[in-house]
Amino acid sequence: MQSLRQSVTIPAQLAIAVRRVAKQKHMTMSRALVMLAEKGLEAEAATDENLNNAYRRFMSAGDAERKAEDGKDLIRAIFGRTAIAEDSIL
Repeated sequence: MQSLRQSVTIPAQLAIAVRRVAKQKHMTMSRALVMLAEKGLEAEAATDENLNNAYRRFMSAGDAERKAEDGKDLIRAIFGRTAIAEDSIL
């Protein structure tokens, strides 16, 4: 894969956190930024896939009980795991 040099300005607190990660993993700041960006993009893609799967399950559910449970899963996928009051906070 071809590399592209890019200059970015990041907040000081974020730079401190990235520096800490780089030091812990024995890598350069640049490599740590790349690794963290890749992980963030992967997490974003996983979140999108989870949302799409929850939506598909909800839309294809047949009986009312299953539809209600799939609806709760869809709400959790959109608003977070603690979006439903009866859910326990873990």
